[in-house]
Amino acid sequence: MKRLIAICLAVLALSSCSPQIQTVTVVAHDSFAISDELIAEFEKDSGYKLSLVRAGDVGAMTSKLVLTKDSPIADVVYGIDNTFSPVATKSKIIDGDLKAIDYADVCFNVDLNYFKENNLAIPAHWKELTEPKYKNLTVVSNPNTSSPGLAFLAATYAYLNNPQDIPEPVWWWLALRDNGVKVAASWEDAYYTDFSGSSGKGKYPIVLSYSSSPAYEVDEQGKPKTQALLKDCFRQTEYAGVLANAKNPDAANAFIAFMLGKSFQSALPESMYVYPIDKSVKLPEAWEKNAKPANSIVGDKLDISANREKWLADFNWVFEVAP
Repeated sequence: MKRLIAICLAVLALSSCSPQIQTVTVVAHDSFAISDELIAEFEKDSGYKLSLVRAGDVGAMTSKLVLTKDSPIADVVYGIDNTFSPVATKSKIIDGDLKAIDYADVCFNVDLNYFKENNLAIPAHWKELTEPKYKNLTVVSNPNTSSPGLAFLAATYAYLNNPQDIPEPVWWWLALRDNGVKVAASWEDAYYTDFSGSSGKGKYPIVLSYSSSPAYEVDEQGKPKTQALLKDCFRQTEYAGVLANAKNPDAANAFIAFMLGKSFQSALPESMYVYPIDKSVKLPEAWEKNAKPANSIVGDKLDISANREKWLADFNWVFEVAP
């Protein structure tokens, strides 16, 4: 009996002395993707276990983090971009600096088969989408909750405020509204449900997406089924950061370091359709053909923080949506 008690005490002592595996909790937008292999690599190399929380589109996620900043829902955030980063900075939800992880160019995509079957010319520029021949063909995402939506809203203010061009953006958005544009809640809804050129086979052949999206819409011969309009796009940069008041900031920094490493950076094009911030990473062959970056960028000099509320108020007035 004494021997049995001694064994039990020894087992309890060993279990209490053995190190506990710590968990790093990552909050990310719904488009975040990481393979099981990469998770296993991170957990093996760092000694931390990875837990993932998805929090909607970037706008919804940022708002949630602001509301929970005193008791954050994670240790580290991925996916706050340069349209919503001013909100994060102003609200002080990040401990230290945001680290750039990847970038992508927000451009319209068109369904090539639709335009061929209907003998319709592909628009040379997105400003043409208000023309009658493109009526009821376009879907965009809501800038109140969608980072691509806000990126394009900013792009219209950068491009259309040029006095040599068409009138101020609010009038262009009114014309687009009257031309039958659909405003989807998120990029995922717009691209995967409403866009006719994606797996959802929706009814809209023009969608607000990314210059890299056509690389993943090819036929059996490898020919693209969609095309990006590469003029005057908005370059979107995504960041990661340690959340203020995080329970495990050391683990958060370890995951950020992993995201900046070769393994994660090399996986970004095929996992999330974005360009790695590490320019030394070789892009997939399909990207060389069908995922070219934009020919021209607009909006990179804008003060988004100072103008965001006004731009959203204009948009919400045009489309009668709540912020």
